[in-house]
Amino acid sequence: MSVEVFEKEMERLISPNAKLVRLASGFQFTEGPVWNEEERALYFSDIPADTIFRYNEGTGTEVFRKPSHYANGLTFDSQGRLVACEHQTRRVTRTSESGREVIADQYRGKRLNSPNDLVIAEDGSVFFTDPLYGLREGLGGPGKQELDFQGLYRVPVGASEPVLLADDFEAPNGLAFSPDEARLYVDDTVQRHVRVFKVGEDYTLTGGEVLVEIKGEGEGKPDGMKVDSKGHIYCTGPQGIWMCTEQGDVIGRVRVPEKTSNLAWGGEGNRTLFITASTSIYQIPFFISGNV
Repeated sequence: MSVEVFEKEMERLISPNAKLVRLASGFQFTEGPVWNEEERALYFSDIPADTIFRYNEGTGTEVFRKPSHYANGLTFDSQGRLVACEHQTRRVTRTSESGREVIADQYRGKRLNSPNDLVIAEDGSVFFTDPLYGLREGLGGPGKQELDFQGLYRVPVGASEPVLLADDFEAPNGLAFSPDEARLYVDDTVQRHVRVFKVGEDYTLTGGEVLVEIKGEGEGKPDGMKVDSKGHIYCTGPQGIWMCTEQGDVIGRVRVPEKTSNLAWGGEGNRTLFITASTSIYQIPFFISGNV
């Protein structure tokens, strides 16, 4: 069985008999999935292959961009433009009709570490995490760290430099807003937990306490993260995707046969969860819709 129910609330989100389906395989390490509703297609990164792929049911998998500069996290803005975290160039970029433009690549005159994952707020500003993973050889490096911390940032619309929001992570990674944007969740891969920040006016953050620890036997750590339309939190972890309430109670898990890295909502009614895991991409249907 793919679905493990720890609390009854889980059964309101997904059928205990829901089937996990492998859509495509044979990749090196998949990451950064994002659904394009207009194209009915899933975009995702293969970091070591230096490639962004596009998948849809009709045509299967095709190369969208190579080289991708070892891109990791991907998303689309309100105008349908692809925004990417690029490990090799150590920047966040946006692709428009005129080409690729840099959203962020430095903080106070020093190069970023390796932007990893991102989310776009309702006002159009870009939030991203900046751990060290992309400085490693084979993932975008080798590269020399210039900043002495691994931060969480926001790039306001029209700004030329990011605003540092928090620098007390060991390895900040996945991030997601609650549906009302009153809270921002950020996980720390090394610490194996999810932290929660209260979002104030002008997207200032307070708090940052640990909401839930994602620990257990088997491969996988907190990495990618998403939220559904009712505010439940979905985070990669040991043996699959862990589901939690807003209060931090773990209610269930979708077991995946490979090491999970990230996830994205999409499909009909935004009720399909797409999962990137090691050499493959997967999907599983839900009753509830995702928050994007």
